[in-house]
Amino acid sequence: MQPTEKRSLIKAAHMYYIEQLKQDEIARRMGINRSTVSKYLKRALQAGIVEIRIKQDSHEELEAALERRFHLKEAYVVNTSYDLQEVKQHMAKAGLSLLRRTVGDGEVIGMAWGTTIKELVIAAEAAQMPRIDADIVPIDGGPFDQSSEYHVNTLCYRLSQTMDCRSHYIYAPAITRTPEIRDAILSDVNYEKISNFWQHLTLAVVGIGAPVKSSNLVWMGDFGTESIYSLGRAGAVGEICSVFYDKHGRVIHTEFTDRTIAVPLDILKSLPYSIGMAAGREKVPAIMGALKGEYVNVLITDETTAKILLNE
Repeated sequence: MQPTEKRSLIKAAHMYYIEQLKQDEIARRMGINRSTVSKYLKRALQAGIVEIRIKQDSHEELEAALERRFHLKEAYVVNTSYDLQEVKQHMAKAGLSLLRRTVGDGEVIGMAWGTTIKELVIAAEAAQMPRIDADIVPIDGGPFDQSSEYHVNTLCYRLSQTMDCRSHYIYAPAITRTPEIRDAILSDVNYEKISNFWQHLTLAVVGIGAPVKSSNLVWMGDFGTESIYSLGRAGAVGEICSVFYDKHGRVIHTEFTDRTIAVPLDILKSLPYSIGMAAGREKVPAIMGALKGEYVNVLITDETTAKILLNE
């Protein structure tokens, strides 16, 4: 390249990228036509005179790898911390960012319950959420303690208040004491109303649980340690909305199946956005099963968990 030619490329590139002039103005100043300016800018890139760098998030490569490996619509990876509560707060903020971008009028938003979803609601209350004409509905029965701050009805109501939209309630536990109680609830008009909303869901937010001592269903008092062992014998590795599945993502029959009140997981597979939030080494089998079952198409997790998933 001749020095005079290189000088012209540098001059055009400087006016365009540094001075931020329009190509018409550059053409006028250099005494050339606009198409020549366009050619100069293209050649400046090809010759390495101009280098364009995109500042990527530190986890962008991990997110892209998760999306490719598991055919996800989106993946969000947050920083790992020894403080699990801090990780949940980071995941909640990522989930909130997604909600702000995707929800709109006419949506039917399904919500499960749990500690991370509670953090999502807290984050929404602290943010400026858009006002929408939508419905927020529970997709799982509530924990045993009906007054719990983690109750799905409470979380639906609080989130609806942040967006000034409608909330609906389910008057049932996640797991009933007997199959007969479940059958009675399924015949009630309240369940009929809620289950009709399930058929029109456009977005769902769920936690991904593992059948371990730290699971939501255990610490909220729905069942004890012996039940955990029985789930392990049945091949359960995870649960979404109190519905258990194996390592292949197949829903399995457990001692709770005939007592569970929750959205059928097949409905989650058909949604435009089914957002799963979970992190932690002990939850990797549960997350993997959920991904294989295609119950979530958006995953929010932390860096350590993401790396383990990719190495499985």
